[in-house]
Amino acid sequence: MILRNLRFPLFYSLLFLFVACSGEQAPGSFIPNPYVRSETAFGNLPAGREWGAASAIHYAGDGMIWVADRCGGNRGPGSCEDRVDVDPIMLLDRDGNIVRSFGAGMFVWPHGIYVDQEGNLWVTDAAVAREGRKGNQVHKFSPQGELLMSIGIAGVAGTGHYFFNAPNDVLVAPNGDIFVADGHNSSTPNRIVKFNSQGEYLTEWGHVGAEGGEFRVPHALALDSQGRLFVADRGNSRIQLFTQDGEFLMSWTQFGRPSDVYIDDHDILYAADSESNTGPERNPGWERGIRVGSVVDGFVTAFSPDPVKNPQGTTSHGEGVTVDEQGNLYAAEVVETAVRKFTRR
Repeated sequence: MILRNLRFPLFYSLLFLFVACSGEQAPGSFIPNPYVRSETAFGNLPAGREWGAASAIHYAGDGMIWVADRCGGNRGPGSCEDRVDVDPIMLLDRDGNIVRSFGAGMFVWPHGIYVDQEGNLWVTDAAVAREGRKGNQVHKFSPQGELLMSIGIAGVAGTGHYFFNAPNDVLVAPNGDIFVADGHNSSTPNRIVKFNSQGEYLTEWGHVGAEGGEFRVPHALALDSQGRLFVADRGNSRIQLFTQDGEFLMSWTQFGRPSDVYIDDHDILYAADSESNTGPERNPGWERGIRVGSVVDGFVTAFSPDPVKNPQGTTSHGEGVTVDEQGNLYAAEVVETAVRKFTRR
């Protein structure tokens, strides 16, 4: 009887040892879920304003979050072109009330968002307008919504130093250096571009491929306390780690097929997987959801699964993720067109 009861602790100990040594984890088995997902969308929007597809979300401090949706429209590129009177960028307080909004008429397809150390907001516009006068840029705003800087040639796709072709995300390092993840499909550059604080080109790395330092849709960026750059290499179902000069360090596959990565002040990594198991080449056998773990060892310690059980269906669940000071998660959902709050139990 004693030996029989010891089997389970022994099994889990061996499982932990295997994971720690290999850097791999099972798709979702044995990982606890400490979060309760709200059944209703987060945010008190004005009458007539509904959530559009949203992938851009970032914690702003003091219980508030920044969100950029696609002007109340669907998930496709160009969603804001027919809604030029709708503000896509919103600051929400902890109760979901809109503190301020802006950006009407400025964007084609808001995609990635970042809040720097001074509270300024950075937003990527990942498509080109039909008339070719806007899009494919990265914009910097003051906390009040004043446009401070734009990088990229408006309405033009390219691979030169100051051109973008579907910029997915942006990040600003503590020293002011700017990193842009450029390329939303295999026909685009698939690179990381680095600028100084004034928007002057410094360097770049990456192209389409599956080796270390290569990408298939570098969809999101994050930085840990060691200064390592984390890239959500979504098409390759992995996270790649680099120095800020582009030296490849390692890759992790245990966080699924990440559409977004967010690292909090405690070096906890949150990865939003919105695409796994939606096709034969999209991480088959893995569950969609939000995986949580430490950047110290890469071990996944929590998993909030996608409640939509449609293994071969469309993408779902959060494509963007952030966390507040109380440990609650917020997910920006594209297909479900909502922002969702996940309360920690």
